[in-house]
Amino acid sequence: MPQPKILAIAGGVGGAKLALGLARSLLPQDLTVVVNTGDDEIFHGLHVSPDLDSVTYALAGLTNPDTGWGVAGDSFRTLEALRRLGAETWFGLGDLDLATHIRRTALLADGMSLSQVTAEITRHLGIECAVVPMTDASVRTVAMTDVGDLAFQEYFVHRGCEPRILGVRFDGADTAYPSPAFADALHWADAIVYCPSNPMVSIGPILAVTGVRSAIENFAGPRIAVSPIVAGQAIKGPAGKMMEELGEEVSCVGVARRYKGLCDALVIDRIDREHSAGIEDCGMQSVVTATIMNTEYEKVRLAEEIVNIIDRWNS
Repeated sequence: MPQPKILAIAGGVGGAKLALGLARSLLPQDLTVVVNTGDDEIFHGLHVSPDLDSVTYALAGLTNPDTGWGVAGDSFRTLEALRRLGAETWFGLGDLDLATHIRRTALLADGMSLSQVTAEITRHLGIECAVVPMTDASVRTVAMTDVGDLAFQEYFVHRGCEPRILGVRFDGADTAYPSPAFADALHWADAIVYCPSNPMVSIGPILAVTGVRSAIENFAGPRIAVSPIVAGQAIKGPAGKMMEELGEEVSCVGVARRYKGLCDALVIDRIDREHSAGIEDCGMQSVVTATIMNTEYEKVRLAEEIVNIIDRWNS
């Protein structure tokens, strides 16, 4: 049986982990990873794409293993020098990481689209599968909080997710369209895989892009998601806190409710097997397995299990 062609939807550290597993399990031409760009921001005059970079560094074998983001072995001398000169330096940009942002900003200034720039960067880093932004337009995730509206990086990094979240919006999404490779993959893919990313601020911006939600609702193949919530808390990031403050159940069932109508099967960790009935009440199958991915073996094992689910579904 030929391998399925998979469209993976990703953002953040969890998305990068499963993207790596899928890249190790599939032929390059059978995988497209679409990445959230609602977190993109300008720092020190440079266009920074945190989620795109997390996925790119993971696939290139460059990720800092201690943080799950950034470049392994990086230093921060440039940031320290900027601090001495009075610049705000709350967003950590390492010296090696800065090279990516400098190159991206220069290529964008030359008139290339974000898709073209990302293809150029990933090619030079030896990445063979397609890594693409959700859109080439500007979409910005805004956290609506009890202290006012905050750009997502201001909320997430500068304020450490401390303000109470009241809602999230995606400025520009209603006039943005999927990037060309994303639009193509929505047509040729055999399956869609939601990586274990924050459903509100990593997956949410992608679904908000014009036409994406309806395309996924009408997608003919299986749509498989991996829950980023395990044992009532997020593996990494603010998903659990955000869900609680929005009045949602902080569990894999809460994730299933977020994906209702957009997902056919939710992969949950063994520790959450008692939630299977609640997931099935949302109209999707519950698949119980080990979902924690600390090692490359665990990333590949989970990816291969997802590929097997898709193979059985399509057989």
